[in-house]
Amino acid sequence: MASASLQFFAFILALFGVFGDITATLLPNWKVNADVGSNIITAITQMQGLWMDCTWYSTGMFSCTLKYSVLSLPIYIQAARTTMVLSCILSAFGICITTVGMKCTKLGGDTDSKSHACFAGGVCFILAGIFGLVPTSWYTREIISNFLDQTIPESSKHEPGGAVYTGFISAGFLLIAGVIFCTSCFKKQQGAWIYPPKQHHFPSTEQESNAGYNLKDYV
Repeated sequence: MASASLQFFAFILALFGVFGDITATLLPNWKVNADVGSNIITAITQMQGLWMDCTWYSTGMFSCTLKYSVLSLPIYIQAARTTMVLSCILSAFGICITTVGMKCTKLGGDTDSKSHACFAGGVCFILAGIFGLVPTSWYTREIISNFLDQTIPESSKHEPGGAVYTGFISAGFLLIAGVIFCTSCFKKQQGAWIYPPKQHHFPSTEQESNAGYNLKDYV
């Protein structure tokens, strides 16, 4: 019962991780630059994401431009696109697989099949968390490096946006969920290895009949 509750908790964490992963991939605020200027009326906020760049004006105007050319993008943005999409796909697969393998569901067949499904789903979550953690870390490193570079003008410097923090948190949720699913299945298999089922050996009927015959000879 405790293991089933722990798997359900991990499944909830994985759901939050999947939704956060998809949200971070689509959000345009991976890095933000606020330029107040000489007048607050002309203040603008520039946001750059993986798929589009957006500008928000203090007057309420909001405009976005899609990034159509892939080859013209920096290598860390191309890598972030690929790894974040892979993270979303793997986490979605993990949700489907663990739904079949969880103990609180009636899908997946016998206990061994459900255990293997849980382990496979946990591996998918761990890989999804790694694929989500790598681009957010790399993207943050590039932002900090450009911010500390004295040769770059202040107007071209950015700070990490909300999408980066969402990606970090989602990757953490997926990693925790994957570890819980894998360890819950591993503990069960390890217990079966340490404490194998006892085998009871019963004497055959032929031996009993021979023993009875020998006793009759001595009477």
